Amino acid sequence: MHTTTTLPPALYTWVAEQRRAGQSIERLRKAMLDKGWSEQDAEVALGESDQRADKAHGTHEIHETTDVAVTVKLPAPDLSAAPQYITVEHQRIKVLQTLEHPRIVVFADFLSDEECELLIASARPRLERSTVLGKEESVLSKKRTSEGMFFRRQETELVGRIEQRISTLLNWPLEFGEGIQVLRYGPGAEFAPHHDYFDPRYFEKPLLRGGQRVATLIMYLHEPEQGGATVFPEINLSIFPAKGSAIFFSYHKPDPSTLSLHGGAPVIAGEKWIATKWLREGEFI
Repeated sequence: MHTTTTLPPALYTWVAEQRRAGQSIERLRKAMLDKGWSEQDAEVALGESDQRADKAHGTHEIHETTDVAVTVKLPAPDLSAAPQYITVEHQRIKVLQTLEHPRIVVFADFLSDEECELLIASARPRLERSTVLGKEESVLSKKRTSEGMFFRRQETELVGRIEQRISTLLNWPLEFGEGIQVLRYGPGAEFAPHHDYFDPRYFEKPLLRGGQRVATLIMYLHEPEQGGATVFPEINLSIFPAKGSAIFFSYHKPDPSTLSLHGGAPVIAGEKWIATKWLREGEFI
């Protein structure tokens, strides 16, 4: 029987590129282990990448092996003890809701009121019309009508503190995260349902900056008077913004089967402000 694996496709792409560049198997294995992959993960990724290359060149057959189910490492809070609260660096975060598939966790009190206000004040002067990723560059879209900006990672003391809180809570290296994006949704603004991962068939360049996106954390900075829910249409779930709360969800592969399709429903009255943190499978550069 053939080996089955759910390791990220971008990992195989990285291995293949490094092999073509002349890197040895042992050097790549060490690099993977240093990044936190297990010995088994490394053997599967290195072995299957070589087999794929051999098959493409017609030099070797792929031999049958025993079934191996490899679980992808993903960001996740430790909920093994079913805690109602998790304290991270003096911030007492309440676990409100969890869902296994898709993997969703809703938190209250992730940010303090002061942190929410300071993030908004820092972001407001730098807001520009939001874009979506196009084939070659970011473009304007009627599907996304918010305003937004990005902080550089660790740009300010406040941003760095929040990023460290995210890293600690979700057990994921700080350097594996993109910079925080702050978004403002005025009346009528929305973001149509979409996936946060990059479709590897169309978007190669983003994958070179840290591999695939594997999780999203949305932090609510200001709640509108009406509308503005975060919706997961495939599972009929709507999460309404509450200042200081946050929603985390992960997706183990870039595929609709993860049920991670989500969107921002139109704001009917007032303003919605959010801060989004996307987490990558490798170091974001």
